[in-house]
Amino acid sequence: MIDFYSLTSPNVQKIFIMLEECGLPYNQIKVDVWNGDNYKPEFLKVNPNAKIPAIVDHEGPGGKPITVFESGAILMYLADKTGKFMPRDKRAYFEMMQWLMIQLTSVGPMFGQTVHFHMMAPPGNDYAKSRYKTEMLRLYALLEKRLGEAPYLGGQEYSIADIATFPWTRTRESNGVMDADNPNIARWFKAVSGRPAVVKALAEVARITSVRETATQDNKDRLFGRGKFARA
Repeated sequence: MIDFYSLTSPNVQKIFIMLEECGLPYNQIKVDVWNGDNYKPEFLKVNPNAKIPAIVDHEGPGGKPITVFESGAILMYLADKTGKFMPRDKRAYFEMMQWLMIQLTSVGPMFGQTVHFHMMAPPGNDYAKSRYKTEMLRLYALLEKRLGEAPYLGGQEYSIADIATFPWTRTRESNGVMDADNPNIARWFKAVSGRPAVVKALAEVARITSVRETATQDNKDRLFGRGKFARA
């Protein structure tokens, strides 16, 4: 059994999808970051970086429990554990891996900052808004080009590169990236979102509730590292 520390963010959605795709049994443990649950001592023992997702696989290597945090590391661990969604051919493996890295180092951070500065930040951040949205649009153009060359981001087969990227594209049209202008992304998104495991995973996400709408200002400041929690 796998203990899965979760809530609803795109990084968490990746792991819901991977667990369902692999058919692995898991016990969902909600960590409400809006309420500061990620800073509680019991969670910090799981992930000292105070972030979700994280997993504890009670049947890890050698039959012993193992803790894994960071969404990319979790995807790679589960792919290795099950032998699924990671090419065995070395050329295909590294082709897939570079697109997984683009999600981890570019798509996630840039898309996340775009949303943050447009939805969460106070007024007066015009440069940041322009900077991150410009980079987000550049990355969408990159994804559109790539998906015109191959059916999936990692190449010919569905892989953890697609699982990692898909959740970050679910709000693309609300961010001004229209399917009519990006037919390759639209085709890929329809294919991924129609997979039974993805449908089931997103249904699980939809059932989760948090205190985001009623979170205190103090909790929001702690989550975003601002106010009295700022270190600069």
